[in-house]
Amino acid sequence: MPPSSPASPADSTGGARRAGLLAAGAASVTVVLWASAFVSIRSAGESYGPGALALGRLLAGAVVLGVIGLVRRVGWPPRAAWRGIALSGVLWFGLYMVVLNWGEQQVDAGTAALVVNVGPLLIALLGSKVLGDPVPPRLVAGMVVSFAGAVTVGLSMSGHGGSSVLGVALCLLAAIAYAAGVVAQKPALGHAGALQVTTFGCLIGAVVCLPFAGQLVRQAADAPLSATLNMVCLGVFPTALAFTTWAYALARTTAGRMGATTYAVPALVVLMSWAALGEVPGLATLAGGVLCLAGVAVSRSRRRAGAGPVAGPDAGADGAAAAHVRRAPVAGAVPSPPAAEARETGPGTAPRGREHG
Repeated sequence: MPPSSPASPADSTGGARRAGLLAAGAASVTVVLWASAFVSIRSAGESYGPGALALGRLLAGAVVLGVIGLVRRVGWPPRAAWRGIALSGVLWFGLYMVVLNWGEQQVDAGTAALVVNVGPLLIALLGSKVLGDPVPPRLVAGMVVSFAGAVTVGLSMSGHGGSSVLGVALCLLAAIAYAAGVVAQKPALGHAGALQVTTFGCLIGAVVCLPFAGQLVRQAADAPLSATLNMVCLGVFPTALAFTTWAYALARTTAGRMGATTYAVPALVVLMSWAALGEVPGLATLAGGVLCLAGVAVSRSRRRAGAGPVAGPDAGADGAAAAHVRRAPVAGAVPSPPAAEARETGPGTAPRGREHG
C-alpha cells in the first residue's frame, strides 16, 4: 500500500478554520446561556438564599453531567488534571456562585457591574503571569471598551438601591474567584477533556456548598414551583451545558481572550430583559450594550494574514491561524486539544463523540 501523502497547507488551513468555527460557536453558546441565567436568578433568588441557590444549581448540573458522562463512558481525569479541576471547582463553581449571589443582594446593579466585571481584566493579568499568555494591544483595548460598556449598562439599569461595604467586598471576591478559577482550569484542559473537567469541577463545587443543604431543603419546601424550576434550569443550561462549551472553547484559546468574550453578556441581558420581561432599555443602556459588543469584536480580532505569522498561543485563539510550519514544543506549554480529548476515553471505552458546540 503506498504511503499516505502529507497534508497540504490548504488542508491545514481548512482544518484550522473549522476548529476556529467550532470554538467560536461553543463560546457563543456559553455567552448566550450565561446571559439568560440572570432572568432565572432573579426569580429563584426571591425564594432561595445565596448558598441554597448555588447548591441546588450545582446539584442539578452535576446530575446532568454525570448522566452524560455515563452514557459516553467518560472515565476519571488523569492525575495531572486534578489540581486544576479541584481549584476551579472550589473557586469558580463553589465560592464564586455563593458570594456573587450574596453580593448582588447587597449592592445595586451599577456597583455590581463595576466590581464583578473586573473579572475578565484579572483573567488577562493572571493568564499572562501564571500561564504566560500573550496580552496583545487589541485584547487590552477591547477589554477597556467592553468594561466601559458594562459599567454603562449597569448604571443605566440601576434602581435606587444602595451599596454596602460588605456587598462591594463580596462582588470583588466573586471577581477574584472567577478569574483564579478560569486560570486554574486552563492547564487542566491540556490533560483532560472539556466534559471531564466540567463534570468533576461541578461535583467539587457541590461538595463545597454542602453546608447549605439544610437551608436548601427547608426553602424548597416553601418555594413556589416556578422558583424551583428556575433553579433546576440554572443547573442544566447555564451550568452543565454552558460550562462545558466554555471549557471546550477555553482549551482552544487563551484565558484572556475567553474572559473578554464574556463582556457580551451585559448586552445580551439588555436584549433578553427587553424581550422576556418588557423592560425597554434607555439610550444609555443601548449605548453601553453596543460598547460591550464592540469591545468583544476588537478583543477577538486578529492581525491580517499579510502581516506575517503571529507567535504564541494567541495566534491559534480559535484554531491554529493557518500556520504552515510546525513549531517546536515549548516547555510548560499545554498539550494540543486533540491529544487531551484522546485521553478522555480510557482503555476499553467507546469512541468519543464531538463535544457540545
